[in-house]
Amino acid sequence: MTTKQGMMSVADAAELIGSGRPLCIAGDEAALRRLPAGNWIGGTIPYFMGKGGGLVSREQVHVTVVGDHADAPRLRLCDADALPQLCRAAPEHGYSILILPAFSDCHLAFARNAPNYEEMYLKPLVGWVAGVHLDDLGRAQPQVVLGSSGEFSATQAVVMDVPLPPEKFARVDIVNPFRPGDGARIVFAETGLAAGDCRIDGRPGNLAEHLAASGADGRLPLVADYCGAPVNVSIKGIDRAAGRVDFYAPVFPELEYRLAAPLADPLAAFRAALPPPGTAISFACNCILNFLYLELEGQRTGEVGGPMSFGEIGYQLLNQTLVYLTVEG
Repeated sequence: MTTKQGMMSVADAAELIGSGRPLCIAGDEAALRRLPAGNWIGGTIPYFMGKGGGLVSREQVHVTVVGDHADAPRLRLCDADALPQLCRAAPEHGYSILILPAFSDCHLAFARNAPNYEEMYLKPLVGWVAGVHLDDLGRAQPQVVLGSSGEFSATQAVVMDVPLPPEKFARVDIVNPFRPGDGARIVFAETGLAAGDCRIDGRPGNLAEHLAASGADGRLPLVADYCGAPVNVSIKGIDRAAGRVDFYAPVFPELEYRLAAPLADPLAAFRAALPPPGTAISFACNCILNFLYLELEGQRTGEVGGPMSFGEIGYQLLNQTLVYLTVEG
């Protein structure tokens, strides 16, 4: 696989930054703060998929070299109010990489509203949600980095706009082994990162009560058909007393969701859905939930590497999914 990415030491990453090549870097905050300013964007996360398998590291960083560009990529910070113009400001011919700090207004605004952004789905958009070590939840803030200025932000998103030569084009793909099961059909009345009341098989019901009473496996996501693609909404928690289910990504009204069908061998199913060996991947990220639920530490996911994030971006926010981008032509 011609994958221009990999795990490396801070010293090696600093040397690569010195070459002036555009880079996307993931790493623990302390590691990222040791990097020099340069032509890069980044985000905090200590979970990765490397050549030897899944790993947790506060010392190493994961670097993706951004190639094939026609002109120098543009790096920028973007606050929540500017996100609706994200795609409109993107290159007419190219793609954008977006990193959002988890739990920020940018993260929530993008999760809820991205499908309605102007020119969304017309211009390729990939990226991920920066996070922290799970032991540091509540103590450390996820951050993104604008490498050109060395600025860290827990409130803004960072974007790299990559213009491509006219003969090349970017393609976004997702790896998602989950498919809707044969259980109840669930329809919501409004967009939200939490839900209670809904329609279950056409009748009024409460999702928390339904999932608890049916003994649902909370590791399985809800799945719906988004214009032909199965898209997951992962369950963060079920509060039966409050009658509420919290999600890692929003549900949308009038779509029909079902709990995912159980997988006999989840890791084998995930590996079977990976791109074939030799695929020239320009960018990839995976989900922290896959890292945890599939027990990926020390396990390889084919030849695909990258950060294990708090959410993946394949146009809109995704969960329990691997996102990758190829440049073809």
